[in-house]
Amino acid sequence: MNGFLGRYEKRLDDKGRLSLPIPLRRAAGDGPLVLLQYQVPALTLFPGTAWGKIEDRLKDFRRSDGSADLYVLRITSSAVPVTPDKLGRFRIPEWMQKTASLEGEVLVVGSLDRIEIWNPGLFHAHLADDPPDVSAFMHKIFG
Repeated sequence: MNGFLGRYEKRLDDKGRLSLPIPLRRAAGDGPLVLLQYQVPALTLFPGTAWGKIEDRLKDFRRSDGSADLYVLRITSSAVPVTPDKLGRFRIPEWMQKTASLEGEVLVVGSLDRIEIWNPGLFHAHLADDPPDVSAFMHKIFG
């Protein structure tokens, strides 16, 4: 099985560090990760392989569209490289904690090729808003 799955309750320590759950840490491997907030209100953590694909798409977008610089700049200027320590901990910058409303308890959620970090209340509210075509989508996926 490849990819990130599951939902884990974790706690930010007093230094703003988050410890990745062991199953997600194993799936991510030992390399650096990239943390950013491209979709409010969650933070997203990309392993190097997934981030490399995004970088390629950003470069292609910038080459093919003259107005892309601002979009690319917004993404790259808010991306932070992080490398978990031996305990799987990495620091979330204070400004990111604020923009994602992270304080104390957080949810770490596997999302296939990425990991999302959520304020638990915002996560549950987000899931409560089922789109009108949710059953059609589920049928397309699961048959």
